[in-house]
Amino acid sequence: MRKIGVALVSMLAATSATAQPLADSALEAKALAIHERVIALDTHVDIPIDYATAAVDPGGFTTLQVDLPKMRAGGLDAIFLIVYTGQGALTPDGYAAARENAVAKAAAIHRLVSGYPDEIGLALTAAGARAIARSGRKVALIGMENPYPLGPSIDDVEEWHASGVRYMGLTHFGHNQFGDSSNPNTEAGEAEDLNGGLTDLGRALVRELNRVGIMIDVSHASKMSMMQAVELSEAPIIASHSGAKAIGDVARNLDDEQLKALAEKGGVAQMVALDTFVKPLIAEQEALQKKIRKEMKLETSAAREAMSPEIEAQYNKRLEELWTISPRATVADYADHIDHAVKVAGINHVGISSDFDGGGGVVGWKDAAETLNVTRELVRRGYSDKDIEKLWSGNLLRVMADVDATATRIGKAR
Repeated sequence: MRKIGVALVSMLAATSATAQPLADSALEAKALAIHERVIALDTHVDIPIDYATAAVDPGGFTTLQVDLPKMRAGGLDAIFLIVYTGQGALTPDGYAAARENAVAKAAAIHRLVSGYPDEIGLALTAAGARAIARSGRKVALIGMENPYPLGPSIDDVEEWHASGVRYMGLTHFGHNQFGDSSNPNTEAGEAEDLNGGLTDLGRALVRELNRVGIMIDVSHASKMSMMQAVELSEAPIIASHSGAKAIGDVARNLDDEQLKALAEKGGVAQMVALDTFVKPLIAEQEALQKKIRKEMKLETSAAREAMSPEIEAQYNKRLEELWTISPRATVADYADHIDHAVKVAGINHVGISSDFDGGGGVVGWKDAAETLNVTRELVRRGYSDKDIEKLWSGNLLRVMADVDATATRIGKAR
């Protein structure tokens, strides 16, 4: 497997503001060699609704954090592209709109793969992902963030599996028909643990995902929902993009009890490189953020979601003031989460995700072109070749294979 572009990244590192080659030439050579060999898999990359169209063509250079040229430049080999739907009303109209959005995003992912067959392939199994990587192509996989588009039943799960979905989150921001979120919609008056974790439909969803062979993703689920899913599932589960709560105390991150529970089930926690989850805002930053939102009449999440491109640009420009109070999170800060999760859960139960194009990115890994910097930091911290391979993809692909095996076993048992 040859990663075109990694050597170029190394050559240009000295001129990059964020690339950080290792001072020790032997360690730098080791980082390059490891990165060349492993399958670097990012388990959470969001896409816009006009993805893989004339407007946004990820086969060429784009303003996205992840496109094929950036993947080649940084040696990012595989990505879970996300069918994401924001949480809406639990009504027939809400479900219909959510399904329309999800179908459109799934179709966009298939357009990318069919449009660039010599450069990227869609993997449906762990073995398939490895085979595509060996061929020299990039690997696309599909995850679904929020099962809200399923509506009031689980009848469509098998259909989504047929479309290529290989992990499915249980919730997103706001509670849904399947259970409680780690982030209730407080603006709408939602209470924490409204359902006491998973609903009856949520429990049925866990069983159906096991039966069909889709990994259960507990990122965004409340602790009660997550722990119940771990107990109920017959297969290992994942957190596709969460951090370590002991390092960054925010609602979506996992505490030590959750990390241990994931590990005991054989699952994996994919540490997320979203800067405010890696390094939460301090009180002064939160106050400034609140002030900016009030002045711009963007105090509600609904108002922020409805921003025009011009208003969003102004808002983001003003938010830059936050980093004059305390600097942004870096790759080193991000690796602190990996260190902690490895200490608590073990090297076999931790992985890597960015949440690119969904808010993710830290200084040193702001887009796919800087992916080598993560490997550099792991080498700097003394992780072995084998450990780095596990963190980048080995652990996740093992879980993916285990979930397939569980589905086969359940099918045979019936």
